Amino acid sequence: MNETVVVENCYIATMDPAGTEHVCGHLVIEEGVISAVGEGRAPQVEGARRVDASGCLATPGLVNCHHHLYQWATRGLAVDATLFEWLVALYPVWAGIDEEVEYAAAKAGLAALALSGCTTSMDHHYVFPKGVGDLLEAEVRAAREVGLRFHPTRGSMDLGESDGGLPPDSVVEGRDEILAASEAAVDRYHDPAPGSMLRVALAPCSPFSVTRELMVESAELARRKGVRLHTHLAETLDEEEFCREKYGVRPVEYLEELGWLGDDVWLAHCVHLNEAEAERFGASGTGVAHCPSSNGRLGAGIAPVPELLRAGVAVGLGVDGAASNESGELGPEVRQALLAARYRGGPEALGVREALALATVHGARCLGREGEIGTLEVGKQADVALWRLDGPEGAGIEDPVAALVLGPDRSVETLLVGGRPVVEGGELLTVQRDEVARELKAASERLALRARRSKV
Repeated sequence: MNETVVVENCYIATMDPAGTEHVCGHLVIEEGVISAVGEGRAPQVEGARRVDASGCLATPGLVNCHHHLYQWATRGLAVDATLFEWLVALYPVWAGIDEEVEYAAAKAGLAALALSGCTTSMDHHYVFPKGVGDLLEAEVRAAREVGLRFHPTRGSMDLGESDGGLPPDSVVEGRDEILAASEAAVDRYHDPAPGSMLRVALAPCSPFSVTRELMVESAELARRKGVRLHTHLAETLDEEEFCREKYGVRPVEYLEELGWLGDDVWLAHCVHLNEAEAERFGASGTGVAHCPSSNGRLGAGIAPVPELLRAGVAVGLGVDGAASNESGELGPEVRQALLAARYRGGPEALGVREALALATVHGARCLGREGEIGTLEVGKQADVALWRLDGPEGAGIEDPVAALVLGPDRSVETLLVGGRPVVEGGELLTVQRDEVARELKAASERLALRARRSKV
């Protein structure tokens, strides 16, 4: 049973539809759910633990809509490469991952997310070498230990190099094998109950690594099982050229042909879209996971976020894999998203509260959980981030939300997931950071050694 918690004396940005904010407000949390939120001190609640959050800003916990946790073990490689060059360099390294590497990388990645204010994360895992253990189970175990709400996706690749795809044949699987494993993952892990800590989606990797047949059959399976769909789309001009040459259409047209637009779908990146495609996303309810740091690191371009928002699209934020965003933190992506939009469209292209909405309420929409998380409202899950703003880096800034979005990167002061503390005083309570670092270093070294030996 969760304890009752009262958080008070903080500025609260609820991110609710009315944009309600409280200058000196309170939250009451009972059984992991917000039971009250408002201005001033909270009423006396018998047996409650009271948290004096003076000097803090309270926001909904951040939602990470696109990630590749295994990549925490392969950071710092191909640092000046395009997406396709980077993939060609890294696929042979990823062919050496195993359950132990997956677990160490996932735990490190999720710990970094927690410290950056993230309470819910998805993961897109699509590399499944044979005979290396249960990789999905390893990351589910890591998420339970760190204490985050988790949406792993069973990814897949079946279009290898010999069939005209980008990945080497050594890292692709057969279609029947993929579909059986995908159904088994849903049956084993997916929990559709309200307040669930674990939900599964199906996520074929991309148009250049997955056959048309697998895309169609994965969508049919997901809809039969009642789970969501995810893939990469329109990340680079190379991808657009690939789709035109292989399928005769642009990436969005290709997905639409396959029945892959809808309110049960969210797509990563979507950098190279035209206005009509943005409107099509809005009309169909298709969501987008915007990954500004990764897109910048790989030189992919800047996604048309303001245009997507005007079309009514849910645009969440994604860290993407730590091999293309070595920071691995979600908090800084809020500022990156704002700056990227303003590089293209000027200072009014995206406001500070709109940027924070990408990481909260829009992220919840992308994952199909807008009724449960993403805002601080009565009846929502008590996923709460408290950000300290009274130090030298934040003191005196007029607008607390602007201080968070535009100010320096910061670790979260307190993080509650379903009312349970995961971070307090800026320190993880659930896993030991030194132990996480040791395990990750050892895993990365083993993986690098395997990659070197495979070249001999």
